[in-house]
Amino acid sequence: MTEAQKLKRGTYHLWTFMTSKLISTFGANVYSFAISFYILQLTGSATNFALNLICSILPRTIAAPFAGYVADNFSRKRTIILAQASSVLAIAGLLTVSLMNGLSLTAIYITTCLLSLTSTFSGITFTSSISGLVDENRIQKAMSLNQMSISLASIVAPALGGVLYGAVSIPVFLIIYLIASLVALILDSTMDFQLFAKRSHVPVAGQEKEKLWVSMKEGFAYLKTKPVIQTIIFIALFINFFFGSFQVGYSFVLIEKLGMKSEHFGILEGAFAVGMLLLSFYLTIRKEIKYPLITAKYGTIGLALVIGGIAVPLLVPFSYQAMFVFYLILMLAIGSFLTIINTPIGVMMQKSVDDDFKGRVISILETMAQVLMPLGTVIYGFLYDWVAAEWVLFISAGIIIGIALFMLRPSVIANAYPERKNALQRITG
Repeated sequence: MTEAQKLKRGTYHLWTFMTSKLISTFGANVYSFAISFYILQLTGSATNFALNLICSILPRTIAAPFAGYVADNFSRKRTIILAQASSVLAIAGLLTVSLMNGLSLTAIYITTCLLSLTSTFSGITFTSSISGLVDENRIQKAMSLNQMSISLASIVAPALGGVLYGAVSIPVFLIIYLIASLVALILDSTMDFQLFAKRSHVPVAGQEKEKLWVSMKEGFAYLKTKPVIQTIIFIALFINFFFGSFQVGYSFVLIEKLGMKSEHFGILEGAFAVGMLLLSFYLTIRKEIKYPLITAKYGTIGLALVIGGIAVPLLVPFSYQAMFVFYLILMLAIGSFLTIINTPIGVMMQKSVDDDFKGRVISILETMAQVLMPLGTVIYGFLYDWVAAEWVLFISAGIIIGIALFMLRPSVIANAYPERKNALQRITG
């Protein structure tokens, strides 16, 4: 295949990948919206809502090391197809149960666990494959387009979910998710995951694989040579724990404390995605961010301020309309901050980690980022049931700011970007 043909094929991958993510995320968000509302309205408890989050987080944390091993030692395309086919079966199973016996919390929790497992294998493998799907010059564009597709789906899905909720049954939401997953599976099967890959060892079917513990040991040894990525992993470990204050508290505060209507709540969920969409579009047209850690530092501080802002209407009287506008602005901001943090860091990892180790390094990052989240989700679930929500949000926001300032202090930034330090020294004389 000539270079021109490869670039043309890479362009096909860009748009197919974007379309696949758009469709599958649309289905997942419609389902997630309906299930979250169902649990909160059925039980009225932040604890039960948090348990469903745990069923999503805990399996992902446990499975991530295995997913990284599989991504580096087996066919990435086959892994993605098998994982997505399994998610289709899980959705079909819950649909069957709901039609025969009606939904129960147990059935929802089991399905959430299964979907979390399948999405872990497909997600880590897909992330490991981006540099194999498109050429190096378009990696930021690919990741930004991917985020744009997720954002577009996240805009439409909650708004549609808010309108449909109460008008149609839960099985209708499941059917939408099932169809979307099937279409995404078909699209993904048409892509060549080795097109631009630079791997010294391409997995061959039937070939003996190295043992899991040996493979993971090599991954950790490789990671020791990447101090910047180590810094990112430790930041993710702590920030994601305290981000549970938003994941549990946002829905609990708006639905239970402030009585937000389902259709308005859906619009706010869409605003979160609009913020992501706007920043993702910006990143597709601008040049690559030169110092991702600096961007991440100030983005994290902004994120923390928004999390604290969620508590303001609990302390200051707002009319319903003013409260809605206030949260609309906050959700636009939080979506923007998450994108300006995650996308440049993701591009940096795609370019700085060798293809042969990408699955393991990404799985280590995912595991460390998620390992404290189940504990955080449980703690915040209980805290919101027993402690004033405003105190939980303000204290958590303050801790996140402290972590960003300490772990990305000037000396750390200088070590990560010595060329920047040298340039500043030349300028200042």
